[in-house]
Amino acid sequence: MPCRPDASGQQGNIAYTQNVICYSKTTRKDIKSIRQNIMTAHIFFYLGLSLLTMHEMDAIRCREWRIFPGLSLLSDKLGHIIFVFAHIPLFFFIFWQLTHSQDIEAFIKGFNIFMIVHLGLHILFLKHKNNEFKDWISWTIIIGAGLCGLLDLIV
Repeated sequence: MPCRPDASGQQGNIAYTQNVICYSKTTRKDIKSIRQNIMTAHIFFYLGLSLLTMHEMDAIRCREWRIFPGLSLLSDKLGHIIFVFAHIPLFFFIFWQLTHSQDIEAFIKGFNIFMIVHLGLHILFLKHKNNEFKDWISWTIIIGAGLCGLLDLIV
């Protein structure tokens, strides 16, 4: 959805209308203000994203690739390499969406749902023979991310 022109026919500074951010003739101060408003409105999303990022660090320690269908068939070394490098485009996509999305609200909602599904998948694979997510730290991070996704959807 493009920015709407103002009464003079010129496109205005910044608009956050119907969850769309328009950046024509926008100052850094305007962008900072909009980003702060989005962060404040979605504090649970950003906390959940932080927890999910921590989980991915923990996932390397726990060798999460060993419970993934497909990756579990590979050698431990190759599975590790693919798992680590696969996260580069995933995190790039997340950061790109948070800074360039035309509909950031839709992305946030979808990611909140993903955090809930992610928790469900960890519960589903809890008894997997190669699951090393056993300590309270891992589960605090996993459950915390899922709860943050849920809270952001309902608050």
